[in-house]
Amino acid sequence: MNVHLYDDAMAMGIAVARQIALLAKQAIAARGVFRLALAGGETPRRCYEELARMDIDWTHVQVYFGDERCLPPGDLNRNDTMVRDALFEHVAIPEENIHRIMAELGAAHAAARYMLVLGGIQLDLVLLGMGEDGHTASLFPGNPASASEAAVVAVYGAPKPPAERISLGFTTLNAARAKLFMVAGEGKRPALERILRGEMLPAAIITDAEWHIDRAALPEEDKKCR
Repeated sequence: MNVHLYDDAMAMGIAVARQIALLAKQAIAARGVFRLALAGGETPRRCYEELARMDIDWTHVQVYFGDERCLPPGDLNRNDTMVRDALFEHVAIPEENIHRIMAELGAAHAAARYMLVLGGIQLDLVLLGMGEDGHTASLFPGNPASASEAAVVAVYGAPKPPAERISLGFTTLNAARAKLFMVAGEGKRPALERILRGEMLPAAIITDAEWHIDRAALPEEDKKCR
């Protein structure tokens, strides 16, 4: 694993934001566009707040989402609501550059629509988190959606509410040019320890990823070596 270790989640958020800004500039210079898929949850919030202060040409950034929860628009538990509050409201990004998942339509319909939105593009970067059970995006251990080869998958029976979700599939996530995990807090330590032992939890299925981890999430045995 390509691991970057930080003393705390704040330091991790700042460092990841700087790396995203660098990747954006490189992609825009090379291809004229930076295609970025963002993660939800609380771990990346500090990163997004820092990203809003950085010198990025947002007119050349196309933003997608790694997953979304089937909740009404504007619900505080939706990923796009958190990202809007932390990032979009503070940068000059055209509304048409933000590709929200229409999760309010239900998992199957929204997944089909988002597959058309993606249109087979290759993402430049996917930002990912990891749950305490080792899930990433909304790809949970043992869930049928995690075995799908579809670009976008409808998720039913998620162990965390809401049970219906939409997620980019492993095919799309692994095809991205860069993959960055952000993992913080001691609650993530058991799953990270299982992955380090070689267990193929969903987060471990992401290939060639950079793992940005705060010290609280690092297993005790690894702390002794650092």
